[in-house]
Amino acid sequence: MKIQPQTNYRSALEAVKKLKEKYGETWNSINPESAARMITQNRFRTGLDIARYTAAIMRKDMEEYDADPSQYTQSLGSWHGFVAQQNMIAVKKHHKSTRKKYLYLSGWMVAALRSEFGPLPDQSMHEKTAVPSLINEIYDFLRQADAVELNDLFKRLEKGEDVQDKIDNFETHVVPIIADIDAGFGNQEATYLLAKKMIQAGACAIQIENQVSDAKQCGHQDGKVTVPHEDFIAKLNAIRYAFIELGVEDGIIVARTDSEGAGLTQKLPVSQEPGDLASKYLAFIEAETIDINEAKEDDVLLKRDGKLMRPVRLANGLYKFKEGSNIDRVVLDCITSLQNGADLLWIETPTPNVKQIAHMVNRIREVVPNAKLVYNNSPSFNWTLNFRHQAYDEMLAEGENMTGYDRNNLMDAAYDGTELCFRADRKIKKFQVDGAREAGIFHHLITLPTYHTTALHMHDLTAGYFSEEGMLAYVSGVQRQEIRKGVSCVKHQRMAGSDLGDDHKTFFSGEKALKAGGEKNTSNQFKEQESVTEREPVLDK
Repeated sequence: MKIQPQTNYRSALEAVKKLKEKYGETWNSINPESAARMITQNRFRTGLDIARYTAAIMRKDMEEYDADPSQYTQSLGSWHGFVAQQNMIAVKKHHKSTRKKYLYLSGWMVAALRSEFGPLPDQSMHEKTAVPSLINEIYDFLRQADAVELNDLFKRLEKGEDVQDKIDNFETHVVPIIADIDAGFGNQEATYLLAKKMIQAGACAIQIENQVSDAKQCGHQDGKVTVPHEDFIAKLNAIRYAFIELGVEDGIIVARTDSEGAGLTQKLPVSQEPGDLASKYLAFIEAETIDINEAKEDDVLLKRDGKLMRPVRLANGLYKFKEGSNIDRVVLDCITSLQNGADLLWIETPTPNVKQIAHMVNRIREVVPNAKLVYNNSPSFNWTLNFRHQAYDEMLAEGENMTGYDRNNLMDAAYDGTELCFRADRKIKKFQVDGAREAGIFHHLITLPTYHTTALHMHDLTAGYFSEEGMLAYVSGVQRQEIRKGVSCVKHQRMAGSDLGDDHKTFFSGEKALKAGGEKNTSNQFKEQESVTEREPVLDK
């Protein structure tokens, strides 16, 4: 699990010099310093290089979490390479390191925003190729962020600044991606083939759910249909074989169970002996005791505890699970997945409640002590309302007078300054810390944050721009904020690679290069400015 060190400029320089000696005069125009600089700025040659590097990071982080639950990890979902790039640039800016910060690739956002069919619901109707394509795009943008930042450092070095240490110890923007393969997009072979493409694009962690692939639903919608354990294990195996074949030995599989909210199954597995996995799955099926004479033509029947039983079967051929069996099914799903090659778990829950999550995880840990979760801090939850209900219950249990609150209207802004609000917001703020400590949550993610922030920001900009504010709405709400906060893309030409390209043209053509960054480049209006958030605080005298 050795994490690959940053490519060293000096070693790259020596390698190019040797190549130049080998090929003689035909390489006279190749400058070893320029070539070594380009090598240093492009650390990762392939997606597999990325997958191996990031898998080692995740394995190390998992070990550190096992030793100390405060060492949990986090990510935000991204639907475009630029969004992911700006995310990681901001992480480095504000937190000084990308350590324990990942990216999440959501199948929901691929369906909603990246399909050639147009916007789609999260039902595996989008092209499966869109998933590895987005992984590849994200890593292209992250590698570009490396190149742009390192290029700036090399230019500063040329001007005499002492930044060699920053170059030698440069931290890449490339971080692990947990990538959603939905229910596998078909049978085991289809899952294997797609997993290979995702890994080759750079994915070190693949998340797969136990729903029927051709009837897949968003985890926060109704109508979910799960598969027997044997079917799911086959897909776990398919992903592991893909990792092994491609040499990503540390690859991570995240096994997601939707059983908490799923009440249906498509198949009745065949039990080979009492108490096997198929038998346990069948025991969850709702069935009624009948006499053989009550059986209808073509009925499906089960023998259970010496009795003849008829499973409850819907008009569409699906079978119902027993009411109240969902938590037991979740626990069995998770234990079975961990015992059959999964590394991490994902439990879809109806609300973000640490105690409820911990209840399930503690049962799983009775069998697999180091079980840990990837947890969806989903925008499908009404976080304000959920936590105000939790705070209401706590205050009521403590004997507080709650007559001033309408339990059916806790979202009301009138409660924003109350003790109920303060308690609820404190619980939201501590949710990730508490979940990591008490409920085995190794990784916290938000699936759709950039979907919602894009909509919110366009809502606000549109309201002002198309009103009497006009251009001031953009200037005050966007550009002025970018300048004062030091947002990287305020100089959008640089961020898109214009300065980098100018330097490359100089490497290739020397003084003959036609460059974009001259005096008439309007980006010169944006001088490098210290971020407001990074200024030294003014101390009280």
